[in-house]
Amino acid sequence: MPSESQIPIPSQAAAKRFAARLALFYGTLFGLVGTHLPFFPVWLKAIGIDPSWIGIITAVPSLTRFTVLPFITGFAEKHHALRGAIIATGFLSALGFVIIGTQHQALAVLLVYVVTACLWTPMTPLTDAYALKGVARYGLNWGPMRLWGSAAFVAGALICGLLVDVIAARHLIWVIAAVATVGAIVSLGLQPLDVPGTAPAAPLRATTLLRDPGFLAIIIAAALIQGSHAAYYTFASIAWQNAGLGGLTIAALWALGVLAEIIVFALSPRFTLSPATLVIIAGLGGVVRWVVMAQEPPLPVLAVVQLAHGLTFGLTQIGTMGLLLRHVPHHVMARGQGYLTACTGIVTSLASVLSGAIYAWHGQGVYYLMAAMALAAAAVMWLARHRLQHQPHSAGSGG
Repeated sequence: MPSESQIPIPSQAAAKRFAARLALFYGTLFGLVGTHLPFFPVWLKAIGIDPSWIGIITAVPSLTRFTVLPFITGFAEKHHALRGAIIATGFLSALGFVIIGTQHQALAVLLVYVVTACLWTPMTPLTDAYALKGVARYGLNWGPMRLWGSAAFVAGALICGLLVDVIAARHLIWVIAAVATVGAIVSLGLQPLDVPGTAPAAPLRATTLLRDPGFLAIIIAAALIQGSHAAYYTFASIAWQNAGLGGLTIAALWALGVLAEIIVFALSPRFTLSPATLVIIAGLGGVVRWVVMAQEPPLPVLAVVQLAHGLTFGLTQIGTMGLLLRHVPHHVMARGQGYLTACTGIVTSLASVLSGAIYAWHGQGVYYLMAAMALAAAAVMWLARHRLQHQPHSAGSGG
């Protein structure tokens, strides 16, 4: 990565402007996740939807990631319209959450949520592709910009946790819709970045990535680790609520995990281990985390275990982004992100549906399945580590 002294002064100003606006948007994007992820299932329960339907409904975003999403990311990249696609999906997603709030029957919620998720889920890979293009152009580090998303996740979860103890849970959807609206407005401040005509003369076909064993290892390992969070994302808040924990305590547990994630993102420019090694460590950390969660630990132990989120999520993200920068050509980065998200969607959707069935019968025992997924991810990356070290593509500078 070029040092700041190597970047011309006008580029330094442009880089700072890009980084600041992207950090702000990451904040709104993941502030929405911070209100939605822990408390959307709570809202579903509050309006009378049973656990089996909750498992199906919460699996919808994952399903859209390998159906509609790759087409949207590919279309946006082909037309050099990452920023425009982010803005459009942001406003339409906000409208979708408003409509969801007017529904109270399981089937109706499911149908509207399907449409909303088709618009909402592409926002993260579009933003990550936009970010990595900026990283390559300005010589920035991705982690310090992304950490503001995690910080906003904490704020969103804490605010929603406070509101759970103040307002009826059936009103939580309006908090989610409000945050989505703020994010749509903030997206208007993102700088134009894509410039038509910058692709190489003989560009690599995006589908070629799917025939590259190294790229497949990256997306499979990442998908298995991130998919191993399915039971945690869907049922942790419900299980903790059933155990007698209050809304603020639940939010604090979520926030504790993300605080560990923030520290990982902040320290990421200093990491010296290879990205593949980081992913392996993340997978092994997931094995330990989910096995402990299966034991229904008391609150003090649970608080300590939550710190492992810095490994299972944060370190996986850092390692995966580092691998993509090294092995995915710059001009197909959005499609690479789309394939990554699609693979993650397939794994996570299956894990979410299975989690709903297993949790209904075995409760916290569902985390043993999550541990097995994390172990498989570590094995995949271990077997592919030499190929990834010796056969990189040039995707641009930056870290």
